[in-house]
Amino acid sequence: MRNWRLDIDMAKGLAILLVVFGHLVARQDPQGVHWYEPLRRAIYAFHMPFFLYLSGLVASFSFLAAGRRGGWQSARARAKRLLIPFFGLGLLVLAGKLVAARFLFVDHVPASFALGLVALFWHTADSPALSIWYLFVLFVLSLATLWAMNGKPTRLPWLLAASLALCWLPLPPYVYADRVFTYAPFFLMGAVAGFAEPGWNILMDRLWPLAFAALLAGLICVALWGQGVEQKAVMLPLGALSMPALHGAMRRIGPSPARVVLLFFGRYSFMIYLGNTICIGLAKGVMLRFTNWDDTHFLFFAPVLMAAGLFGPVTLKHYGFSNLPALDRLTD
Repeated sequence: MRNWRLDIDMAKGLAILLVVFGHLVARQDPQGVHWYEPLRRAIYAFHMPFFLYLSGLVASFSFLAAGRRGGWQSARARAKRLLIPFFGLGLLVLAGKLVAARFLFVDHVPASFALGLVALFWHTADSPALSIWYLFVLFVLSLATLWAMNGKPTRLPWLLAASLALCWLPLPPYVYADRVFTYAPFFLMGAVAGFAEPGWNILMDRLWPLAFAALLAGLICVALWGQGVEQKAVMLPLGALSMPALHGAMRRIGPSPARVVLLFFGRYSFMIYLGNTICIGLAKGVMLRFTNWDDTHFLFFAPVLMAAGLFGPVTLKHYGFSNLPALDRLTD
């Protein structure tokens, strides 16, 4: 698949760039910086729905298409790939924040290790490693879809319809239940699209310019007037629009520097997702010892933190994990 689906790799590269940009500010905007929050609000209206769509699309080519027996065999490998990093990285971030807070500024430090554990795995809205929620949610959605499908792709449209109704339930943020139901429609949209190929590709190639224009108009509205608007109300339409708009645009990119850049970050997207917040946090903590990041200082902080979030994990994988085969395979 990798040889003929470079469009998916480029789309993953674009998605991870948006993820890192959204993580530059953890909780509260720097004082006097008024442009970042509107941009982040617009990005959060579609970037994780787009990521879940890509995950569902890839799943339709792999374990969801393998049939019931083959799917459950692949599910075990999926648990290893997603849950080991989720639990391992979560504990590492928790311990690292408690230690680093003694020397550097650290965002969202739990009051104690015990309270951090509760937040990490139970009351997940306050998780000290909230940025890795995607790993757990993807695992749950993958297994739930595999079980509900039971080897019958014709069930997917019905599952999608049910998820669109259930996503409005006001679930409490325990064990990421709220995020599982919020993002289920986008994973299932990707799965439906994958089983609908090549028709889905033909439709994207025809409609992507119109979808892209509509997405851009919607994002401008969210950036300018979206403060206080229910997030689900904008995520569903804009997340759905991002699928033909952005994936279709990726299919039109030929040999070019942009293609090389997107493929590079797409190749390392999983590692970047795992390590970007740690690298951003370390870079931010060091820089804040010498200056603040309010007002015009943020114009210097932003590119440095962006570079740290992108190239820090890549450097770690290339020069560190290459000598540790188990970690290298786990983070491919």
